Amino acid sequence: MLRPRYAHDWRPSWAGTGRARYECEDGQRSAYAQVVDAVRTSDGAIVALKRISRVYASQERQLGILLSSDQYRDDPENHCVPIYEALDVPDDEELQIIVMPFLRMWDDPPFDTFGEVISFIHQCIEGLHFMHKNFIAHRDCTWRNIMLDPSSLYPNSFHPVRIRRARDFKGDAKHYTRTQRPVKYYLIDFGLTRRYQAEDMPPMEDIVPGGDRSAPEHQDAALERNPTKKCNPFPTDVYYLGNVIRKRLIELNKGFEFLEPLVNDMVQEEPDKRPTMEEVSKRFAEIRKTLTTTKLRSRVVPRDEGRIQGFLRSLSHWFRRIGYIIRRTPAVPMPK
Repeated sequence: MLRPRYAHDWRPSWAGTGRARYECEDGQRSAYAQVVDAVRTSDGAIVALKRISRVYASQERQLGILLSSDQYRDDPENHCVPIYEALDVPDDEELQIIVMPFLRMWDDPPFDTFGEVISFIHQCIEGLHFMHKNFIAHRDCTWRNIMLDPSSLYPNSFHPVRIRRARDFKGDAKHYTRTQRPVKYYLIDFGLTRRYQAEDMPPMEDIVPGGDRSAPEHQDAALERNPTKKCNPFPTDVYYLGNVIRKRLIELNKGFEFLEPLVNDMVQEEPDKRPTMEEVSKRFAEIRKTLTTTKLRSRVVPRDEGRIQGFLRSLSHWFRRIGYIIRRTPAVPMPK
């Protein structure tokens, strides 16, 4: 079921009222022409409908369905966005609509604690390692193609266009922290993704730049030294994920120096010198063992945070922490 503005008999609720379109729920248009939200009528779940071409995006549909199949669906390391079903489009044999969970960007709302960030990185590493060990290269695992399942954070959901607002557009959307309600992260967008056979390894592919154009092997200087103009996409995947951690976490926040040795290796200039995702997974597991409970529960502090802003955020953080501890502490019965 689509939102009311997409009904065949829809009439703008602001017509004749003097209200502006942007003030009304049905005045919100989807920001993406290919994706729209809907409600699954069987259980009320919010889903995303994505229009794809059978001709030009057949790989995305086939891989998405494969990774959602019984063969892979129940693997706890699988962080590929599931496809619930694929719908045919009446009167257009070229188009198809894939139905997926309605997700939210991985860093929104902002992280509260280091432990929440560590969980995010762990799931990303786990998800990319899962793909690589099944001989699948994502080829575009950049920051825009990682999202979270918001169903636990936002039990009453949020507006799919104005995501700060409640779904009914009455007030702000209320949410928990990731510590209070842990979330699952997903890798999305398999438009450039490729699957190989064991005998194809290591593959050499034509370079197709994705969302991150900074991979050293894709630069002009490297291509001049590369007569085939091809490269192995698996080390590039490692670079992409390492660059997400470097640019979006380490460089923007204080206190993540413990990740720098691993991340520096993931983004090395020479692809052959980068660790495999299996090695990344093992090294990250060792890093996690060194982090104390105090560190994991401490607040993530942006580098550009001012003193007053920092003081207010610290108060809010500790109020949440104290409230969380109180709720988890069992009541002590009064003596008779």
